[in-house]
Amino acid sequence: MSNEALIAPKTINPHERRRAVVASFLGSTVEYYDFLLYAAAAGLVFPELFFGNLPPSLGLTLSFLILLIGYISRPIGSVAFGHFGDRYGRKNVLVITLLTMGLVSVGIGLMPSAEKVGVAAPIALVVLRMIQGIAVGGEWAGATLMAMEHSTPESKGFGASLAVAGGPVGAVLSTFVLALFSRISGDSFANASGTYFVDDWGWRVPFLLSAAIVVIGLYLRSNVTESPEFELARQRGEVRTGVPVVKMLKHSPKELLLGTLAGAAGLFVQGLGATFMVPFIVSSTEGSASPIPRDSALMMVTIGSIIATFSIPFMAWLSDRWGRRPVMLGGGVVAVMGLWACFHFIQTGNPVFVWPALIVMVGIVQPAQYGPIGAFLSEKFDAAHRYTGAGMTFQMASILGAGTAPLIANKLVTPESGLTPLAIYATALFAVSSLAVFWSKETAHRMSHQERFQTEAVFEA
Repeated sequence: MSNEALIAPKTINPHERRRAVVASFLGSTVEYYDFLLYAAAAGLVFPELFFGNLPPSLGLTLSFLILLIGYISRPIGSVAFGHFGDRYGRKNVLVITLLTMGLVSVGIGLMPSAEKVGVAAPIALVVLRMIQGIAVGGEWAGATLMAMEHSTPESKGFGASLAVAGGPVGAVLSTFVLALFSRISGDSFANASGTYFVDDWGWRVPFLLSAAIVVIGLYLRSNVTESPEFELARQRGEVRTGVPVVKMLKHSPKELLLGTLAGAAGLFVQGLGATFMVPFIVSSTEGSASPIPRDSALMMVTIGSIIATFSIPFMAWLSDRWGRRPVMLGGGVVAVMGLWACFHFIQTGNPVFVWPALIVMVGIVQPAQYGPIGAFLSEKFDAAHRYTGAGMTFQMASILGAGTAPLIANKLVTPESGLTPLAIYATALFAVSSLAVFWSKETAHRMSHQERFQTEAVFEA
């Protein structure tokens, strides 16, 4: 081994590592607050505001289709921002994605309803949702990599998961704030026929609040050091050698496919919790002896997301010790069993059973296989092309999973069938994801001696 091969960039002390992880966590939280705020509002607010002249079922479907557009545009963002993240570094790209998300959320919060401007309202919503999806497409991989690549070799799964856990924290904030203003604003939450911003201000404030949160995120990210593994790859001359997306498609098609399928099932359950289950519970219990109001159902998702903030890092911590594949395969079994049980109790309509069932579904079932996903996908690719590779696989999995979840659920679930067809579909999807995990190589602790020497040389003892 030559001396040149052992040269490392400046050492990264524990304080810098913690700052990088915290910045990734909070930045991801802000991004997903903005992105999931739309998901939470898609089934509760937007059908009335932007498709109020259509039958309710059609309006709900169109609202979910616009939600899907945001997911479809995410791979575009992963390719575009991944190109620059792999060529010039992670840090500056993450600042751009965060700023873009904040501006889009403010734009959505200021939009007039279709009652005021006609068809221009849903068209503008589509455009804003596309831009939002592109920004999130560039955000996930960058935040995950900054946290993982600042972590020591023995804790990469846990480090990556802290950025991934920003997703449920963003969900907590979005559903909590939406539930809070739903209660505070009362009839002024989403009155499409009322006075603009007077009779429909309740749903708008949560979107406008993102401006203040973005300022905090921008400050944190501007003070983070560049990824040490990216700096090592640049030092070895691996950066700026071709177009990252072309290299991914040419040399790693199997990893892209397996990564996409492996993440789809967990993201499908995430999509159900974020969009479909709340309106389903509200509508299915309406008129019963114990109806569950909108703000209560949102609070169930909020509590479940709080639990997921801890269960995701826990599953990733297990994968650092036992390997990514065993933990994710076991998590798939737990997820399927848990999902059937949760659906059974939700269908009773009894709040005593519905509350814990939805909380468990969001907080435990969804993270069971999903927890180690950050490191599992990122470790499939080398540092010089990892931003593009990890981003593409995750965002394509998001389309198959979370993006299609409300549409598929809306199609499969009827008053006669209940949630059983949805449980069957989810079980089949978990089987596919588990097979993809099984056929993947184990990546935990598989660094070469030279890579480990160089990486550990970056960190102070």
